[in-house]
Amino acid sequence: MRNRWKVLVASLVGLFVVPVLVSYVVEWLRTPPAPPTLLNWAPEIAIRYVNVNGVTLRYVKVGQGPPLVLLHTLRTQLDMFQKVIPALGQHFEVYALDYPGHGFSDIPKVEYTAEFFIDSVAGFLERVNVKRATILGESIGGTIALALATRHNPRVERVIAVNPYDYDGGRGLRRSSGLANLVFGLNDVPVVGATVTRLRQYNIFERIMEGGVAHKDALPPALLREMYEVGNRPGHSRAFMSLVAHWADWEKARVEYPKIDVPVLLVYGDHDWSRQEEREANHRAIPGAQMTIVKDAGHFLALDAPEALTQLIRDFTLRPGPPERKP
Repeated sequence: MRNRWKVLVASLVGLFVVPVLVSYVVEWLRTPPAPPTLLNWAPEIAIRYVNVNGVTLRYVKVGQGPPLVLLHTLRTQLDMFQKVIPALGQHFEVYALDYPGHGFSDIPKVEYTAEFFIDSVAGFLERVNVKRATILGESIGGTIALALATRHNPRVERVIAVNPYDYDGGRGLRRSSGLANLVFGLNDVPVVGATVTRLRQYNIFERIMEGGVAHKDALPPALLREMYEVGNRPGHSRAFMSLVAHWADWEKARVEYPKIDVPVLLVYGDHDWSRQEEREANHRAIPGAQMTIVKDAGHFLALDAPEALTQLIRDFTLRPGPPERKP
């Protein structure tokens, strides 16, 4: 009997230990992608880099006119705006960047808190000397933009927050699908979460990303593949797990919304993960905010409804500027 118990315990340990060891081997064998020298969707747009607080960030700049800064969603990159940048560049001086730990920006060994991202974007605005800009962000990008406005950042003139990620303790991504709920629910389980992340597969990544759009064909295949391969960069999985571990920070930012004193447009896809009461709570909290719902669009609205978003940006932004802030 004792030997049977020993065999059973050894088998259980093996079932737990072997996948962990295999996950490390799988991660070690992954090939990180080389930073692209051209954007496959717009090879004429130069790829630029800037050092912000010791971290090198990738960004693009295109067009002439009032400055417009685009902030992407979590676990994605500036290429999420590929369907709107060319059109917006005809009316604005457009900037789009990869956050630290995202795309082809540096992946510093830090805690990926909301504060870290807010400070990084503020530093970017200063380093590239953007003035009187409209800040448009999707998901955490929307929350970053609103947070900059609560701090009365002098470089922020207007905010367009698209599907801001500031509800349900930051667990909104888990609402996108049953698969996403399972995968991200395991993130904080010791050992298990890191093992699942290291064993990631493209078909699972693709399924989770599809939960962000109302139309599966809105996701460019080349973008999906590149974003998946970006996950092979050394330190990327660690950074992403840290972001998920701190995602409750994103809801905490809402407390400061009543301090905002610049024009704000809230934009939600009707298939976004947020619920109506959460949208209305933001609308009430932000003084003078406007809100609109885009039909037949999901969380990645810039991919799902690029024409509608471009028109909303033009309508909201190409207006006379707001009065000067009081000292």
